[in-house]
Amino acid sequence: MKTTQELYNERLERLNKTLALEKTDRPPVILQMDGFCATHMGYTLADICKGVKESNKIILESLKDLGDVDGSESAFSAGPIFPLTFLARVKLPGRDLADNMLWQLDEAEMLFSEDYDTIISKGWSSFAPGYLRDRLKINVDEIMESLAYAPQASKNITDAGYVLYKQSTCLTVNEYLGGGRSMVKFMRDLFKIPDKVEATLEVMQKEVIEGIRKQIRDTKASVVFLSPARGASEFFSPKLWERFVWKYIKETADAVIEEGAVCNIHIDGNWERDLNYFKDFPKGKIVFETDGGTDIYKIKEILGSNACIKGDVPVAKLALGTPDEVYNYSAQLIKDMGTGFILSSGCSIPPNAKVENVRAMISAATGK
Repeated sequence: MKTTQELYNERLERLNKTLALEKTDRPPVILQMDGFCATHMGYTLADICKGVKESNKIILESLKDLGDVDGSESAFSAGPIFPLTFLARVKLPGRDLADNMLWQLDEAEMLFSEDYDTIISKGWSSFAPGYLRDRLKINVDEIMESLAYAPQASKNITDAGYVLYKQSTCLTVNEYLGGGRSMVKFMRDLFKIPDKVEATLEVMQKEVIEGIRKQIRDTKASVVFLSPARGASEFFSPKLWERFVWKYIKETADAVIEEGAVCNIHIDGNWERDLNYFKDFPKGKIVFETDGGTDIYKIKEILGSNACIKGDVPVAKLALGTPDEVYNYSAQLIKDMGTGFILSSGCSIPPNAKVENVRAMISAATGK
């Protein structure tokens, strides 16, 4: 029997070769999950939202029970820390919702158009803490105290023999404004005061890039998760998308790559119109992580020789399908995607996914 260190080394090598589009014995299986881990192991969703330490314990239990997977997308649940990234309130199970209701972003206009001038003149890092504390009424100190356990949470995953896939996380800067202004008001701003929005984004981008560079250097992260969460080109006209979304994706991913890491771009929604833009990145330096909204076969056709592809087992199939359906879908993906493919769910495995379906997905890759 292999030791946990031997398993970790084997899994890490498999992942690194896949990221570099090199041939491996099989595709890595990286599970993007948190709420599912709670229901899988008999906890409530409220339990996994109690903090980093608590959610890490539950995720690790679930990983060990599922068996021969290569790694976890994250070491802890992101639910309670969403306000730090989306600048919106979050309703949590066990606090604002019933114990087994999934956490929800409570988006409303909390950041106002006059705040653009404040950010431009004083800087993003000067504005954000007061905004979180005074307008969203977020206990930032409590969140940061919980996040202090994050390095140990990461170590717990790797000590158990699993790869921790997502080692650093950032959003494209337009997402902060979309969450704080509300998507409706932000979209309106793009038409009414586009130059003011752009000036604000430029100030924010400079600070975000500096922060992500420092984070990569401090943590030695090899994979950075970049989320243009509502940046799908289907939401924008091409001209607006290029100016207010793609520009910041490209700049952020380029900075990540310059620091020696691979940029995993989490693609929500349909991006088929703009797949050719991703050809601009060097070979083996990005992962196109699709949630199923973009046809994975079109991704393969256009980007398969240049980018690693991650996905794409539909969450509806994991929740409502049969093990045979999940196994057959996953096996076909593995066959068709070939080299440079990471098997995963299309976005997070839902809390109501059937355990036997998740096992079937894993089995399609491992043959066990």
